Amino acid sequence: MSIPPDQSDIQQIVQYVKNLEARISQIEARLKLESEAEEDVLPPLIPNDVADKADKLELHIGEYWFAKVGIVVFAVGIAFLLTLPYTNLSPALPSVLGFFIVAIIYALSYYLRASSTYLSRYLMGGAMVLLYFTTMRLHFFSPEPAVNSRLLETLFLLIVVITNLTIANYRRSVYLVGLSLTMGYITALISENPYFIFTLITLLSALVVYFKLKYRWHNLLIFGTALTYLTHCLWFLNNPFLSKTVALVSTPHVNILFILVYALIFAMGNFYRNKKLPENNTLIISTFLNCGGAYGLFLIETLLRFQQHFTGAHLLASILFLSLAVAFWVREKSRFSTFFYAMLGYGALSVAIIWQFDKPDYFIWLSWQSIVVISTAIWFRSKFIIFANFFIYAILFIAYLLIAGKVSAVSLSFGVVALLSARILNWQKHRLELKTEFMRNAYLIFAFFIFPYALYQFVPGRFVSLSWMGVTLLYYALSLILHNKKYRWLALATLLITVLRVFLVDTTGVEPIFRVISFLALGIVLIIISVLYARVRAKNINTEKNEKN
Repeated sequence: MSIPPDQSDIQQIVQYVKNLEARISQIEARLKLESEAEEDVLPPLIPNDVADKADKLELHIGEYWFAKVGIVVFAVGIAFLLTLPYTNLSPALPSVLGFFIVAIIYALSYYLRASSTYLSRYLMGGAMVLLYFTTMRLHFFSPEPAVNSRLLETLFLLIVVITNLTIANYRRSVYLVGLSLTMGYITALISENPYFIFTLITLLSALVVYFKLKYRWHNLLIFGTALTYLTHCLWFLNNPFLSKTVALVSTPHVNILFILVYALIFAMGNFYRNKKLPENNTLIISTFLNCGGAYGLFLIETLLRFQQHFTGAHLLASILFLSLAVAFWVREKSRFSTFFYAMLGYGALSVAIIWQFDKPDYFIWLSWQSIVVISTAIWFRSKFIIFANFFIYAILFIAYLLIAGKVSAVSLSFGVVALLSARILNWQKHRLELKTEFMRNAYLIFAFFIFPYALYQFVPGRFVSLSWMGVTLLYYALSLILHNKKYRWLALATLLITVLRVFLVDTTGVEPIFRVISFLALGIVLIIISVLYARVRAKNINTEKNEKN
């Protein structure tokens, strides 16, 4: 029987535990350790620093956004002020008032350049816009303009644009440069002279590329590219903002050549960058925009208004874009730029072919173009072009079957192209580093279906089986010459459908004499092929025995 502990002993144990807890608490406090309870506490739903973040947001809005909005509102107010009629006063008075206000804003911007950089820049932008608008007020927005000559007004606006670009370049501000370039494009439209418009757009495009390369303002290239093609498109639509009527302009024809010049200039913006830099998203977007803007506008104009030299124009576009693809590949082994410009060049060539030849002949020419595409794609080492070309080839063949109406012997060229494409891909597979047989097999499968189908359509029914036997022998010949077993599989498959046709169709569907010829020919072919396979098997057995010995 156990003896109960003494009361004094229990009190000593309790006191000992309390002392131990106190010492542990002191150690944790010195080591700045958190208790397990504190570690398990969930973070607060509202962060502790939310007040600080709110203050920073408030200061950012107050300092930057209020400045931007305030200057925009002020500039719009001045613009409304300048457009008032001012009857019984000199027509030049509103512009004089505007120039005076612009001078004050310029001075204020210069004064704040050190203490408030952002506000100074925003003020400078507002002053540039007001200077341009004030100069426009000399000719526009008044029944009695101070300057009646559109040519003189254009000259004044051009001087303003040059002044603004000089200031923007001095300040190295992409914001001010973009604003000044926008005014330049507006000036081109205001002039209403086509050749002046195209020339000024070309110069402004070159300036975009210059600033992009000098200061590495990559987004400026995207902005300038979009603005260039938009300006030329507005001219083609009869400049509706000035004429107030939308119409398609028919002259001069040379304008379509300027579109190609723009494309060349903007391509140089990425071509002359440091070739060690990777092709990032900005470069891909700018290249895609240049390709789409240039050729989209070029195609629309040539289709709707400039058809006299359609084929030659698109051949020229094809040469330009394919040359750019070659240039990008030679310089930096570009993947994306080469792909975009090459596919655009092939597309322009396809459009020229479709326009030049009648239906369905152009399908044949387009199918043979596929060989050119594959050959250049191999040199470019571009899997993208190879895949894109295959799907285009497949769409062309399907479109040919749907549109042609009647399949002729010429359609066999689709099968020949498929065999040549597969052979070229197999021959140069090391350059493309293709890890799969998918593309080559796909072309061979197309050939397998095309030849029997085409022969079935245009060969008289009594000769269809014989023609299919000819295709079978062709495949076996290719297999022997090229030492490629895939052609043997094509031969076996073609021979199988030939056997089925002979037994299912030729037994009752053709004249007796041709029925006899079909059966005899098929029997001879089957026996010859069987003998050849027997020889191959015997050869393989002898080879295995020699290797074992």
